[in-house]
Amino acid sequence: MSQMKLILTQEVTGLGSSGDTVEVKGGYGRNYLLPRGLAIQATRGAQKQVESLRRARAAREVASHEDAQALAGQLSGLTVRVPARAGEGGRLFGRVTTADVAAAVTAAGGPELDRRRIELPSSIKTTGEHTVTVRVHPEVSTQLTIEVVAG
Repeated sequence: MSQMKLILTQEVTGLGSSGDTVEVKGGYGRNYLLPRGLAIQATRGAQKQVESLRRARAAREVASHEDAQALAGQLSGLTVRVPARAGEGGRLFGRVTTADVAAAVTAAGGPELDRRRIELPSSIKTTGEHTVTVRVHPEVSTQLTIEVVAG
């Protein structure tokens, strides 16, 4: 059971944020994180990249916990409709993605969200109401109800 030291390039749920140095099992790093571009090997040269990733994350992240609470309150009061092509019985042609949800939130008058902060419970392949989780801040997340409509 060898361990690998990696630097995350994107946020990985349950592991860390971009720029974090983590130690994971060898198979998880080689077979999942590295091929998908979610992490890079931790080397001395990669430490410079870590600093630029941290600066980018700081600029993108919500400034404070209070701002995150306000944003979560704004999202919870929002009605979001996601239009999607559907066939008979309400089954979609394809599925609703996190990018679709982020665009629908912005179109409904909500704040601009990063699609990586939206977590879908499973693939949304039917019309109707669905609940998604939005991680506004590392310590603040909120539930958002979306309505998938044919159209």
